[in-house]
Order: sequence, then C-alpha cells, then structure tokens
Amino acid sequence: MNTHVRSGEEGSVPFRSSRFFCVGNKWYFTTREGFDSGPFASRDRAEIGLKRFLHVVRLLPEEQQVH
Repeated sequence: MNTHVRSGEEGSVPFRSSRFFCVGNKWYFTTREGFDSGPFASRDRAEIGLKRFLHVVRLLPEEQQVH
C-alpha cells in the first residue's frame, strides 16, 4: 500500500493500491474507473502502457476526459 502524502493533501493518507497486477506471468494496469489493460510481458511494459494511456487521456478535450 502506498502511504505517501501527495502534494496538496492534508490529513490522514487514504488507502491506495498499486495500479499494476500480475495474473500468471502477464502484467496489467488498472485505472480509477475500473478499466484493466493488458496483458503486458512485464511490469515495465505495463508501466509504459499506463504512461501512454495517460498521455492520450490528457489530449482529450476537457468534457471527454475520464475523471
């Protein structure tokens, strides 16, 4: 569990879990909205996939962005 305080947060740290998980020998990432993406050959590849996903989301017009 991640117990680090993020910038701008006050009070106790809420529960957080990793965005990455492994099933068998394949890696996946999950989003806040419950979207799972994968499989990836390694955790490193899943991290790259998440970075690409977040980049695409940032390119969407504000009204179409996932929150």
